[in-house]
Amino acid sequence: MILVGVDGSRAGLEAAGWAAREAALRHVPLRVVHAMPRWALETGDEGPYAGVARWMRESAETVLTGGVDRALREAPGLEVESAPLPGDPRPALIKAAADADLLVVGNHGLGGFVGLLIGSTAHGVAAHAPCDVVVVRGSSVPPRGEVVVGIDGSAANEQVLRFAFAEASLRGVRLRAIHAWRPFEVGGGFAPASDDLAGEQGERRLLGEAITGWSERYPDVKVIEETVRGHPADVLRHAAEGSDLLVVGSRGHGGLTGMLLGSVSQAVLQHATCPVAVVRVREDA
Repeated sequence: MILVGVDGSRAGLEAAGWAAREAALRHVPLRVVHAMPRWALETGDEGPYAGVARWMRESAETVLTGGVDRALREAPGLEVESAPLPGDPRPALIKAAADADLLVVGNHGLGGFVGLLIGSTAHGVAAHAPCDVVVVRGSSVPPRGEVVVGIDGSAANEQVLRFAFAEASLRGVRLRAIHAWRPFEVGGGFAPASDDLAGEQGERRLLGEAITGWSERYPDVKVIEETVRGHPADVLRHAAEGSDLLVVGSRGHGGLTGMLLGSVSQAVLQHATCPVAVVRVREDA
C-alpha cells in the first residue's frame, strides 16, 4: 500500500497524482490521508465547539475528496481509499506509515514560509518515517525518462540500488548511477595532484563494484555509470534536473551515529527540482 498525505495545497495534489501513478505501476492500493486536530474528530454534535469541529471535519473531507479525485484522474480504476488522521501532520503521517510500502508527500504545504523549499512536514517524515519516502516537487520541465541514484560506497548502497533499479524497471527508463567524490577525501587526507588519476580510477572501481550484479537482476534497465568530482549534493542536484526521480539513502557514508537523515539527503531535499526518494536505511545495514 502507498500512503499519500494531502492538505489542500497544490503540492499536496501533485503528491496525490504522483502517488497514484506509482501505485498503478506497482499494482497496489493507494490511501489518501489528511491530518487534523484530534479534538475536532472526536467532538460530537453538542457543546460549545461542536460547530467549529463540524466545519473542520467538512473541510477535511473536501481536502480528501480533492486528493482522491486527483489520484483517479491520474490512474483511473486504481483502488483508492481515504481517511482523516488525528493529530499533527508529522507524527500522524509517521504513525500511519507503519503499514505502508511508501509514503508520499508534497515538498511544501499550506502555511509554509515563502522561499522555503521544503516544509517541516516533508523534512520530518523523510527523517523519521518507518518506510521509504518520496517528496514530490512540481516541475514545469518534462521528465526525460531517467532515474538518478546516488552511490557513496556505504553499506546502504544495496538498499538504495534495489529501490532505484526497481523504479527504473517499473517506468521502463534508464538508470543513471552517480558517484561523486572529492580528491581530498582520497586516503583520508589531501591528495597530491599527481594522484588524481589513480584516485579517480579507484572511485570508478568503487562504483562498478556497487553496480555489479544488479544489471543481471534487472536486464531491462540500461545503466549509465558516472564518476564525478564535486560535492555529492551539488553533483546529484545538477544531474537530476529533469529526471523522473532522484534516489538517495537516508544515511550515507560517514554519517553520524543517530543522525536519521544525512547531510546529502537533506541538501537534495532542499534543492532538487524533481521528486526525491529517500530510501530508509536500516540500522543493521
